[in-house]
Amino acid sequence: MARKDDLIVGLDLGTTKVCAVVGEVTTEGIDIVGVGTTPSMGMRGGVVVNIDQTVHAIRKAIEEAERMAGCEISAVYVGVGGTHIASLNSHGVIAVKSREVTSMDVDRVLEAAKAIAMPFDRKVLHVLPQQFIVDDQEGILDPLGMSGVRLEAKVHIVTSAVSALQNIVKCCEKAGLDVLDVVLESLASSESVLDPDERQLGVAMIDLGGGTMDLVVFRDQALRYSSVIGLGGNHVTSDISVGLRTAIEEAEKIKKQYGCALTDRVDPQEMIQVGSVGGQKPRELARSILAEIIEARVEEMLKVVELELIRSGYLENLHAGVVLTGGVSLLPGIRDLAERVFDLPVRVGVPYRFGGLGDVVKNPVYSTATGLLLYGQKHGPRFGGGRSRQGGFLGRFWHQVKRILREF
Repeated sequence: MARKDDLIVGLDLGTTKVCAVVGEVTTEGIDIVGVGTTPSMGMRGGVVVNIDQTVHAIRKAIEEAERMAGCEISAVYVGVGGTHIASLNSHGVIAVKSREVTSMDVDRVLEAAKAIAMPFDRKVLHVLPQQFIVDDQEGILDPLGMSGVRLEAKVHIVTSAVSALQNIVKCCEKAGLDVLDVVLESLASSESVLDPDERQLGVAMIDLGGGTMDLVVFRDQALRYSSVIGLGGNHVTSDISVGLRTAIEEAEKIKKQYGCALTDRVDPQEMIQVGSVGGQKPRELARSILAEIIEARVEEMLKVVELELIRSGYLENLHAGVVLTGGVSLLPGIRDLAERVFDLPVRVGVPYRFGGLGDVVKNPVYSTATGLLLYGQKHGPRFGGGRSRQGGFLGRFWHQVKRILREF
């Protein structure tokens, strides 16, 4: 049985699903020991719209993960997304006091880079160093111990709406969980699906979720650009619902069962059953009609991402191409369509560096949740995401009492 200090828990609060993944830290890396997934009801576009429904979904996902892992979950790393996320690049400069760069100097220069004018309703989520410059010597990733009199830092700053963060933390606390850290979802996903070589050469990762598309660009091992676009898989489902005149639930089912992002791949003679609204009989339609609807919407979404990449100025520097992840990347044909739109090599990224139940999470829908485990391992507060059930009756009783007290 894993010790409490060896467990990390990642909680992905998505528009379509809430997912909890429990990882056990080993000498080789992280072993997946528990997974819990439940449909998300209280989230829309990465933002909480109903606290009670969100709390209920969190509890269900956590309880499922607890049963599989054989532990009690008390603290989590939570992913945050949504169109309220904004980012910018900044620059800080300080004088080195002792002629040798210390960790205190690094902290000071990052604070100087973080000192930007910001509205009171926004909060800095991440300050991510891109490179350090010591006395005009550029391209330094770690300046500790270097001699110099002037230290500069180029950083990528991610900010979010304070209210959106507070609502996410409040939902977790109502579900009886402590939040160890709140992490940008696309940053977590990139930890899980990108190779170091891709980060070095230049790569764009697009996390295609239910309510939003998260874009991050890496070059020379550093995050250069990030953006959240308010389009996702739910817009594809909505188009199918309108185009085929059927209910949203039926449209989602049809999309998963028969969906294809390229009309060329579909047999024009193939027919599918489509449920009607108002109690009418199901109809038969050509599957190619469904593919046309999906291809038009997905191509539009990818072209919006292309415009974002052009605006970032990094489209010509993506020598490792594009990586797609998230639930929408499971659509057959989407990789070929993306290659056509971006004119770059494209692959679908899945979490791959996990032991234990690693095969269970080898799916793009788990990219964010598993990435949160890697983020927690790398950046700490040091673990402590769950505790063994061998703590006895009193431990379980006290855990339940604390949960009840939090509710009231």
